[in-house]
Amino acid sequence: VAWQPLTRDDKTPAAAITASKLTDLIDVSGIEHLSDFIDEALSHNPSLQQTLITLRQAQVAIKSAESQDNLNIDASLSGAKGEQSDTSFTGSLSVSWELDLWQKIADGVTAANLDAASARASYQSARDSLAASVIRSYIEVITQQNLLAIERQRLQVLENQEAIILTRYRTGLGDLDDLDTARTSSASTRATIAQYEYALAASKRTLAVLLGRQEQSLPELHSNVSYPDVLVPLTSVPDQDLARRPDLQAAYFTIKASEYNVDVAYKALLPSINLSAALTDTASSASDALFTNPLWSLLGQITAPLFQGGELRAQVDTAELNALTAWWQYKETLLNAVQETQDAIDNERTLTARIRFTAEAIDNAQRSVQSTSGDYRQGLADILDLLSVYNTRFDLQAQQVELRASQLQNRIDLGLALGLGVSQ
Repeated sequence: VAWQPLTRDDKTPAAAITASKLTDLIDVSGIEHLSDFIDEALSHNPSLQQTLITLRQAQVAIKSAESQDNLNIDASLSGAKGEQSDTSFTGSLSVSWELDLWQKIADGVTAANLDAASARASYQSARDSLAASVIRSYIEVITQQNLLAIERQRLQVLENQEAIILTRYRTGLGDLDDLDTARTSSASTRATIAQYEYALAASKRTLAVLLGRQEQSLPELHSNVSYPDVLVPLTSVPDQDLARRPDLQAAYFTIKASEYNVDVAYKALLPSINLSAALTDTASSASDALFTNPLWSLLGQITAPLFQGGELRAQVDTAELNALTAWWQYKETLLNAVQETQDAIDNERTLTARIRFTAEAIDNAQRSVQSTSGDYRQGLADILDLLSVYNTRFDLQAQQVELRASQLQNRIDLGLALGLGVSQ
């Protein structure tokens, strides 16, 4: 992974263009409903919709900043009744415009545009995070389904052992202590099954909330869904930089906006030039007051702030401190991005090794089950030995499921750390 900072001209480095989407690191096409779930979440998730509203507010702020450079036109019409019962009307129309001599208004518009760019990057970051959360929640559902299936297999084996022990006891080949031991293991497994059933229902509800659904049972999900495949090995992922990360882009645009806000605060200390024109007239009718021989007046005005109790200087100091804070926030975001990426890469290597060794352990445990089962039938091993090897095999299978889920979750973390996400 090549670390390249954002450039000052706001251009994305060329290396970032080669990056793939978040969903390209794992095969989501084979998972039923997952693509539809992601689309549904992007359209109905309440938190994401609030982020979208924030973006729209920032875009409206651009129009507000631009309006300061427009003409301001005010019109008024008033009527008064005198002592002689004569009614007179006074109409006026004024036009004013501030000359942007120091580019203060232009800087304000630029700052507003950069704030909107930051909000847009934050919205994209929220979309990417939401898609990642949907995938994680779906993987968690699959994990709980697989763990539940393993425990049910364990329970079936234990119940079969109970039947075998009872048969052996009736033929004089065993005692009831073995039956109590087997029943104890069965009861413990039933308790674990109840726990996994609750965890499965809870994970479905978590996914439903991300989708913005009130009905949280997700009836379209089936229990036979398998894990997706990892499409791209870690060594084959093309070189990436961090410039694609929306949170870094948002932090960078915030820095630029704060710099322009500092300029605006300083220029507020300078004189301003306002040009205005007004027409006014008084007549006995409203139409004459507005359209007959109005009197025009032209005015050019220069104003400069002299004393406002230190308010403008305080605004300058505040703007400078906001710019400094934005810079440190960008630095913090960058350091976190580097850490997240390196953690995900190291965790990928560790999980790959653990999965390989766990698979070897399962093969060995399976051979132990076969060997100990034969010894038990011949009276060379007791029930505790047999239950121990069975439990070891099932525990390793559950561990393999959890490691597989952790690897997929880590792939999502790696994708987000590299700035991969969903299309805009």
